[in-house]
Amino acid sequence: MDLPAPIAVDAMGGDKAPDEIVAGAERAASELGLPIVLVGDPDRLSTSLEVVPASEVIKMHDDPGKAVRRKKDSSLVRAAEAVRDGRASAMVSAGNTGATFGAALLRMGRIRGVARPAIATPLPRPGHDVPLVLLDAGANADAQAEWLVQFAQMGAVFARDRLGIDAPEVGLLSIGEEPGKGDTLRKETYALLDDPAWTEACGARFVGNVEGRDLMFPGVDVVVTDGFTGNVALKTLEGAMRSLVGAILGAFDTDDATRAAGDALMPALLPLYGQLDPDATGGAMLLGVDGVCIISHGSSSATAIVNACRVAAESVTSDLVGKLTTALAPA
Repeated sequence: MDLPAPIAVDAMGGDKAPDEIVAGAERAASELGLPIVLVGDPDRLSTSLEVVPASEVIKMHDDPGKAVRRKKDSSLVRAAEAVRDGRASAMVSAGNTGATFGAALLRMGRIRGVARPAIATPLPRPGHDVPLVLLDAGANADAQAEWLVQFAQMGAVFARDRLGIDAPEVGLLSIGEEPGKGDTLRKETYALLDDPAWTEACGARFVGNVEGRDLMFPGVDVVVTDGFTGNVALKTLEGAMRSLVGAILGAFDTDDATRAAGDALMPALLPLYGQLDPDATGGAMLLGVDGVCIISHGSSSATAIVNACRVAAESVTSDLVGKLTTALAPA
């Protein structure tokens, strides 16, 4: 892809950094033909790619706000600054999620009119090529009803322009489908989303409340919630899928009969396994900041980083930030 500047990959962030991150960045450069720069400590990186020096590392257990303010020469902060200064067209990090959010917000700034950025995570829907978009998946533990309306707008633009859904259907995550269900935040948000005025700029349609059981099924394209609830829902799904896959694989290795059944069924199950594999998604996008920021899972492998770089490149070439800016301008 023809990008105006390389993608800045935080080489020091993530449980498997720097080796897996570097391997993924090198594969993205060779397999996808993407311009990539690594950001990190040159003495710890063995690579042929260009390295933007950064002497500090924000670790997974660090307090996000304090770390971003104090570790100004960290790989995360330098990656965000590269996007801000136009030396990179996007950033990718598998590091501390809160610190990634903070670095992007403080260095890139917000799109005009955005109250709070949100993490948009694609969720696979077995049997369907297009994922569902969940936001906020962890950026804002506490939220206001007006923010959730903006999340809905941003999620709808993402679904429309990144996923190709012409008229995205948006649902509000709650404990029941009826309009009166949920806490005060859900009820206030429902009333605002039920006003069709907010859909004008993004061509979306509000379908009402949805429940947790609807998150991986067709019927809605974008699900909106606060960051606390969204993150719990996301990690519950991840844990349930890992447990289910492990149980199925274990059942296939019980005796000769189940092993034979496994051999017969595995070719049909492998595509499904690939669709449910978080590494296939690559990462979530931080919507609302004035630049492309992809947040990958903390345990990301090289394959996840390749896919994160692909998502970053596609977001740049489709001018997703520009389209979000246009859609949110009337608000």
